[in-house]
Amino acid sequence: MEPGRIDRSAALPFYAQLKELLLPQLGSVWKVGERLPGEVSLCEQYGVSRTVVRQALDELEGEGRIVRRKGQGTFVAARKVDESLFQSMTGLHEDVAARGSVLVSAVRRLEFAPATADAARELEVEEGSPLLHLERLRYVNDEPWALTSTWLPHQVAPGLLDEDLTRQSLYALLEDKYGVSLDHGRRLVEAVPAAPSVAEALGVDAHDPVLLLRSTAWDQEGRPVEYFTAYHRADRSRFQVHVRRRRRSGAPPSMLVSDSSD
Repeated sequence: MEPGRIDRSAALPFYAQLKELLLPQLGSVWKVGERLPGEVSLCEQYGVSRTVVRQALDELEGEGRIVRRKGQGTFVAARKVDESLFQSMTGLHEDVAARGSVLVSAVRRLEFAPATADAARELEVEEGSPLLHLERLRYVNDEPWALTSTWLPHQVAPGLLDEDLTRQSLYALLEDKYGVSLDHGRRLVEAVPAAPSVAEALGVDAHDPVLLLRSTAWDQEGRPVEYFTAYHRADRSRFQVHVRRRRRSGAPPSMLVSDSSD
């Protein structure tokens, strides 16, 4: 993608390109609390339709990077402070089974797709490189619970495109069939307003608060093997955390978190 311009020959959708062009300007060109140019101005600047602009802004709002105020405009959101956590590698499939409930996934997408900037950075590949992309709407007891988008390098699970992921655990599949030894991960949870597409999938109102979980997993050789984002209904999900006091040596606290992706 040429800096500052939409690449009309690229496989990455225009709205995703526009999002990546706007991201580095949030907090730099436009400071926290400042208003972004209007939709018409963005259309003219980047040569795209209003639909593309709105979809890119929906994505940024869903990630908590911007705030829309009715009748006022779109503003740069304050960044949240990250906590250093060590977390368990359990997933939604395991958590739901432990409660005696039933988890079913509607697979909305399972294909090769060009890596987004976030997925490329976390999986250490070039932006736009082909990755396995799995999108699932997870139902617990027939109720929409979480919308997850998972990215994996093809060599991690070369037969994944032929798998039925409606009822089976992705982590169990990776470990038992493809010999992936999951070792550790980094996860971040934050509250964000639901973008219209996320709200429709989860059965909530647009801009209602949802929990956004971002996760990267590494295997025992230290290779990044999975990156996902998951939007959870805030009225249906909770995260259980076990906390250990920080030692004077400066080691970070140890925490176990029940999460969502598996």
